[in-house]
Amino acid sequence: MQYIKKILSNGLRVIAVPEADSLAATILVLVEAGSKYESKDVNGLSHFLEHMCFKGTKSRPRAIDITSELDSLGAQYNAFTGHEYTGYYAKVQARYFDKALDIVSDLYLNPVFDEKEIEKEKGVVVEEINMYEDLPQRKVEDLIIELLYGDQPAGWPITGPIGTVQSLKKENFTDYRGKHYVASATTVIIAGKFDQKTIFKKVGEKFKDMSKSKKHGKIRTIDKQIRPKVLLRHKASDQTHLVLGFRTYNAYDKRNYALEVLAGALGGSMSSRLFQRVREDMGAAYYVRSANDSFTDHGYLEIGAGVDNKRAVEVIVAILDEIKKIRDKGLSSDELQMVKDSISGNTILGLETSDAKALFYGGQDVLKKKIIDPEEYIKNVQKVTGKELLRVAKEIFKNSNLNLAIIGPFEQSEVFARILSL
Repeated sequence: MQYIKKILSNGLRVIAVPEADSLAATILVLVEAGSKYESKDVNGLSHFLEHMCFKGTKSRPRAIDITSELDSLGAQYNAFTGHEYTGYYAKVQARYFDKALDIVSDLYLNPVFDEKEIEKEKGVVVEEINMYEDLPQRKVEDLIIELLYGDQPAGWPITGPIGTVQSLKKENFTDYRGKHYVASATTVIIAGKFDQKTIFKKVGEKFKDMSKSKKHGKIRTIDKQIRPKVLLRHKASDQTHLVLGFRTYNAYDKRNYALEVLAGALGGSMSSRLFQRVREDMGAAYYVRSANDSFTDHGYLEIGAGVDNKRAVEVIVAILDEIKKIRDKGLSSDELQMVKDSISGNTILGLETSDAKALFYGGQDVLKKKIIDPEEYIKNVQKVTGKELLRVAKEIFKNSNLNLAIIGPFEQSEVFARILSL
């Protein structure tokens, strides 16, 4: 899978991922702006700003002007905000590429931040926050980062607290955007079918007037722990949702390939150890999964599950037991190869669409400033040895690295603290 990357004269990075046989094209704009770039008094602003870019531009002054035009193209479009970047995209039939590029570049470059629209959109964002509060399997993800990183940007929710969201003013949006939405911090990714001869010229023309101001940075994450920690959120619910989190490595660390395999062995598929133990053998959960998340200055491996309230302690003990087995004995050669092949296959299948390709390449560029193609990624996964996986497991699976976030109908956390030991 080939890609071409160029840095334009204003500092904008452009990545083209051509696919001549595709019927679609995706335009994705990623900017180095997310909750980790915020101060506490504006926590949630990155996410709110993403909403406001769809509320009107200089040439498309109303939200309906943007959405109706995209809908008339049959486009799939949206935006998303993470801890370290925000994205805006549209996926269209290839014949509508030029129009989609015009719309996406316009909403990214020319939002008007109408004060009346800001006030109205506060209600929308507040209801989004409330929605997540009613989705414990989603809310527990906020709790684990709060437990891991505390009162610093890496530990704050992406959506921010309601009180902060309601206090935001137009000047907050314009000031933040001026500090972060600059050419040198922006990557435009084009994937699918398009004219390769003219693509960089077209993108350059649309983004030629983008700010060349210096990008403002973020506070470095403090990543320390000395003992196991528990964070319990009481909620009258029919199911307990939990996440076990282990501090790992930043996005630049080569040990992440071993972590990918480790996470896959634990909970990456229906044949994984935790799926078999917790769901198939115990019948105690519908979902159980694990994943490795890495960022520019920290990372963590998480194991999540939704379990029978009465069996929460039993399930946590079982998960810890499976972790200890891998930490102490590693994987057999057959299991190791099966997990690596599973990851390899899922990587290829997950990149069948133009939007998936755009995020694959763009996410690497924004976080790492270095791109590897899928073939190289798979090659690095396949290189992971049993000895390397065992060494990484011993490094991260220890008491001084153990965290449990849990939401359920419990009043006291002591019962969970007592069993939290490796």
